[in-house]
Amino acid sequence: MATVNGEVITLGDMISVRAGLQQQYQELPVETLFPSILDQLVQQTALAQSLADVPQYVEIALNNERRTLMASEALEAFVATNEVSDDDLKASYDEEFREFVGEDEFNASHILVPSEEEAIAIRKELTDGADFAETAKVKSTGPSGASGGSLGWFGTGQMVKPFEDSVMDLAVGEISQPVQTQFGWHIIILNDIQKSEAPTFEEARQELLNRAQRVAVEAFIAKQASEAEVDKSGAENVDPTALLRVDLLQPSRTQD
Repeated sequence: MATVNGEVITLGDMISVRAGLQQQYQELPVETLFPSILDQLVQQTALAQSLADVPQYVEIALNNERRTLMASEALEAFVATNEVSDDDLKASYDEEFREFVGEDEFNASHILVPSEEEAIAIRKELTDGADFAETAKVKSTGPSGASGGSLGWFGTGQMVKPFEDSVMDLAVGEISQPVQTQFGWHIIILNDIQKSEAPTFEEARQELLNRAQRVAVEAFIAKQASEAEVDKSGAENVDPTALLRVDLLQPSRTQD
């Protein structure tokens, strides 16, 4: 693509620069990016050539970046050549969900009003035979009022604590005493209870795959590290606070 004092800038260099841009810049037209990236590389190359020697901290940063990229490439190559089969995933699925016992899920409706007095009066109307859904449509101030106060199905932890505690104390068809939350006063009816079902294999597949790959990758990393000849004795007598000595990376400069 270009040379700067004989140093070559390739299309690969330009592709790599674009791939490293933030998404907002990657979305710019390539007709705009192409000359901009090329000019940037030319300028950077000329600036880099102005240094007689590569500073030590730059060499260290380059070594670390190369190590990181090579390690990432090794892991990607491992994953690509060690695919997890559907049979293995199904075996994991069967093992995990064979004795699955779902958690309780509740279907409830409520009527929300501003004061305890209103809640007490409404509860009396309901126990005297008023229809819960019709009463909710007329008197509930909550967003569910228009649909008869229905909250649909929910599990533990999805409702505020006083509301949840009240629901859990109810039998199906029972109407609660007034319950206060930060939203106001509630009258609740428990419509039904069921146990949550195990996810299907297809629903769980991606999570199972991610887990299997993570376990395989961790084992691969541990194997490579255990089989390598490692000597960490050089670090034994180093004060951990040395990690804070960024000044050690900077070149020493003397004043005339």
